[in-house]
Amino acid sequence: MANDEPSIRAVSQLRFDQHQDHVQRLIKAGLAAADPAAAIERHLYYSGQQLAVGRRQYDLSRGRVFLVGAGKASGAMGAAAARILGPALAGGVLIAKHESSPPDGEPGAGGVSAADPLPESLKLRRAGHPVPDHYGVSATAEVVDMLDQTRPGDLVVCLISGGASALLTQPTLPLDQWGRLIDALLASGCTINELNAVRKRLDRVKGGGLARLAAPAACVSLILSDVVGNPLDVIGSGPTVNNPDDPAAAGRTLDRYQIKDRLSPEDWRAVQGQVEQLGTEAPADLDNVQNVIIGDVRGAAEAAIGAAIELGFEAQLLTAHLEGEAREVGRVVAALARDARPGTCLVLGGETTVTLRGDGLGGRNQELALSAAMAIAGRPGTVVVSIATDGDDGPTDAAGGLVTGETMIRARAMGLDANRHLDRNDSYHFLEATGSLLITGQTGTNVNDLVFVLRYASKPTDEG
Repeated sequence: MANDEPSIRAVSQLRFDQHQDHVQRLIKAGLAAADPAAAIERHLYYSGQQLAVGRRQYDLSRGRVFLVGAGKASGAMGAAAARILGPALAGGVLIAKHESSPPDGEPGAGGVSAADPLPESLKLRRAGHPVPDHYGVSATAEVVDMLDQTRPGDLVVCLISGGASALLTQPTLPLDQWGRLIDALLASGCTINELNAVRKRLDRVKGGGLARLAAPAACVSLILSDVVGNPLDVIGSGPTVNNPDDPAAAGRTLDRYQIKDRLSPEDWRAVQGQVEQLGTEAPADLDNVQNVIIGDVRGAAEAAIGAAIELGFEAQLLTAHLEGEAREVGRVVAALARDARPGTCLVLGGETTVTLRGDGLGGRNQELALSAAMAIAGRPGTVVVSIATDGDDGPTDAAGGLVTGETMIRARAMGLDANRHLDRNDSYHFLEATGSLLITGQTGTNVNDLVFVLRYASKPTDEG
C-alpha cells in the first residue's frame, strides 16, 4: 500500500537551520511566475501587421497602436509591449508608483531598468499610491488627451496591474476630498471589492470609463491580477469593464463602515452629494474590448509549490482565495502549522485586511505573522511566512514577516508584549525587534499575498 507520509530520509534532509534559505527559494519562484514582462511576452505577439492577443487577431495595416499602462508593474509591462510592437507603436502613457516621495513641485522620479529603455513615444509617469495625488490626476489627463486622437481601425492596448485604482484616476470629487475618502476607506477594514465599489462610482475612468474613452478604437486589456478570484470589474476598479454593481453598492459600503464618522461634515456632504447625483442607468455594453488575465496569485503559489517539492518538501496549495481579518487569519494559519507533519510545506494565496484600531505601524502581512507567532510559540521546527508580492506591506519598507516557534521566546526575553503590539496595529516594530521582518524592496509586480507554512523535524524546545 502506498505511503503518503514524507520519507524519513527526505524529512531528515530538511533542516530547520536552513529555513531562511528555503523561504527565499519559495519567494523567488513565486515572484518569477508573476514577472510582468514575461507575462506580456506570453500573451502578445506581433508579426506582419497582425497582432495576436491570446486567440484573437488584430489587423493593424490601417490603424495605429496606443499603449496605456497603470499599476505597479506598468513600467516593466510597457517596456515588454514596446519591444514587441516596435515601430507599430504610435504612442503611450504609463503610470507607475513613485519609487520615493518626489520633492514638492517636481515630477515623479524613476523609470524602468537601463536594460529596458522606453521609446520616445512612450511616456512614463509616476504617481501616489495608495492615496491618489495630483501626479496621478495629471498623468490620467495625458491619457485622456491621447485617447481623444483615436479613430476606427486603431487599437488601444491597456496594461493593468495592482495599484491601478490609485494611479489612474479622474475623480468626481476635488482631489483633497477624494484622498481623504480613500484614506478613510483604507483604515476601515473594508475589502478591496468594497473599496473599489466606491471608486468605480466616483471616478470617471473606472467601471469601463477607460474603454469608453478609447472608442472608436478597439481595446485590449492585459491584466496582472491583484484581486482574489480575478473579478475583472474589481481589478484596477475595472477601467475596461462595465460596472455590474447595483448603483446603491457604493452607498452601502460607506454606511457599513461608518465612513461618515471618519470624515469631516463638509467632506461627508460632498461625498454623499456625488453618490446621490450619479445616474442609475446601466452603461452601454463594451463590445470593443478584450480583457485577458495574464498572471495571478494562483500561478505564483503553484510556482512556490514546485520550488518546495524540489527542496524535498511534501507541498500542497490549500487555497488561492485567502481572505479575512489579518489577525484572525494568522490564528488559522498557526492552527494549520501546528497540525502539519514534519517535511510539509503548505501554501496559501490571497489578501487579508486590517481594521485600524491603534496608532502603530504595520501591514496586513506583518499583522498576520505577529498573530501566527503568538499561536505557534515554542513549537519546534515551525515556520510561518506572510509576504506581499509587490514588496509593499502597508506604509512600511517591509514586504511581510517570517516567524517561527522561537520568535516569542526572543520577544519575551526582550520584554516585548505581543498583545499590546497587536492591539495597537504595531506589528512592524515587534517583528523588527525580533528579527522577523521580510524586506524585499519593490518587486515590480503585484499578485496579492503569499503565505507559507514550513514544518521541520526538530526536538521539543522550552516555550520560555
